[in-house]
Amino acid sequence: MQKSSTYDVVIAGAGPVGLFLACELRLGGASVLVLEQADDRGSPLKRLPFGMRGLSVPTVEALHRRDLLDAVSQAPLRKERSGEVGSSTRAHWMHQARRPGGHFAGIQFFQDKIDASRWEGRLTGAVSGPLPTSMERLESVLAVRTCAMGVELRMGHRVEEITQTGDGVTVHAGGAFVHAQWLVGCDGGRSTVRKLGGFEFVGTEPEFTGYSVEVEMASSDPLPIGRQYTPTGMYTYQRPGTIAMVDFDKGVFHRAQPITREHVQSVLRRVSGVDVTVTALHLATTWTDRAFQSTAYRKGLVFLAGDACHIHSPLGGQGLNLGLGDAMNLGWKLASVIRGETPDALLETYFSERHPIGAQILDWSRAQVAIMRPSPSSRALEAILRDLMETRDGATYFAQRVWGMSLRYDLGDSHPLVGCSVPDLELCDGTTVGQQLRHGHGLLLEFGVDASLAAVANRWGHRIVRAAAKGTDGIGLKALLVRPDGVVGWASETVSDAADTFSKAATTWFGEA
Repeated sequence: MQKSSTYDVVIAGAGPVGLFLACELRLGGASVLVLEQADDRGSPLKRLPFGMRGLSVPTVEALHRRDLLDAVSQAPLRKERSGEVGSSTRAHWMHQARRPGGHFAGIQFFQDKIDASRWEGRLTGAVSGPLPTSMERLESVLAVRTCAMGVELRMGHRVEEITQTGDGVTVHAGGAFVHAQWLVGCDGGRSTVRKLGGFEFVGTEPEFTGYSVEVEMASSDPLPIGRQYTPTGMYTYQRPGTIAMVDFDKGVFHRAQPITREHVQSVLRRVSGVDVTVTALHLATTWTDRAFQSTAYRKGLVFLAGDACHIHSPLGGQGLNLGLGDAMNLGWKLASVIRGETPDALLETYFSERHPIGAQILDWSRAQVAIMRPSPSSRALEAILRDLMETRDGATYFAQRVWGMSLRYDLGDSHPLVGCSVPDLELCDGTTVGQQLRHGHGLLLEFGVDASLAAVANRWGHRIVRAAAKGTDGIGLKALLVRPDGVVGWASETVSDAADTFSKAATTWFGEA
């Protein structure tokens, strides 16, 4: 069979990570084909309540910088299939007097204890903190954007074979061959691309099987609302019949056999210690705390992103944010290399920047499992953590980790802003930094530097947009170089060497002028 078409990039997987990456690549001018093995992306598990996701601050910033935030944040807690907010869609924390800022292993920390002043300049404007939404809503918004940007999407096309050659990658999917310069696997935890590409996947095996179910019970009174630790596991109950529970069986039931009403009833009785009767099972899925990560994110012309290169338990909702961060990091770099503006070496920074972030999230997941174990020592640790989270320092620390406020790439520069997300400063022309980044270009912010820096910046043409910021008196900065993903790549506090050091930094991120 002959090759049917040629693209700059083929992406396997039309989930949020694959769609967002496709948008980033198109923004950089690359031609993109997305292959999705499912015939239809729709699933009741993507709707509320099971589809509820918490978007971290870095994710909210990324959506803002690509003009997607307003669309994603519209009616985030609305029950899509009915248009109304029902009791079954309400998270258990919505019944509480204090509003939680998140949780660690089910132990909540509260907004009234968080010291947000420590992030002054970060939570401003459109980004005021993490954002709740649904997986269905997010995918819908991204699907509309990819279509508008000219991304080609083929549903029902499972990747069957990949072959790397000197001039690119040939992908066999859906009975046809397609050719591309690059292939990116965004096809989930059981990634076909990862397996066919020969990537090594290492980590720790599961301790439990997790269940998310929608049931009817003969009587709901015996089960208390909210998250409950028991001598045999943990469960969370929302009326009338939404239950999440973990059974410490080393994950043996996950995908082992069909989930029946009788099985759910048996597990619920064992985990809760309550003699409940499940009369009907409407929806059920399982998951585990298996934590694995690929030892490489690239092999030749093949990349991995999202769950394809790291999997862990869904505790705390970190996986989606981690994958979207992968897409934001890889997209502009790969597009720049495709345009021929930067050397291939830039792509090595995708692994060096993202792999440590993934490793931190996997350890964060493992630490939560240690607290959740049904043992006296875990319950003792839980009590200590609850006390710590009720302190201002403790709540702020956990918010910093869960919200993504501590994210920083090691770019070899000791300046505290380098490697961090740029504040959404208001510029002298009335726009903000986030709005200036919507075109996917790098951004030079200068605060009264002499003309020599402007002259050097002009050598990179359209790839760097100069913009003077206001309201920056007293910050001790003369200029900032912001990468297309909103990360500060260079900062200068002096005028004397600004032009020289800027030139070196710009060459690193954008190639020779």
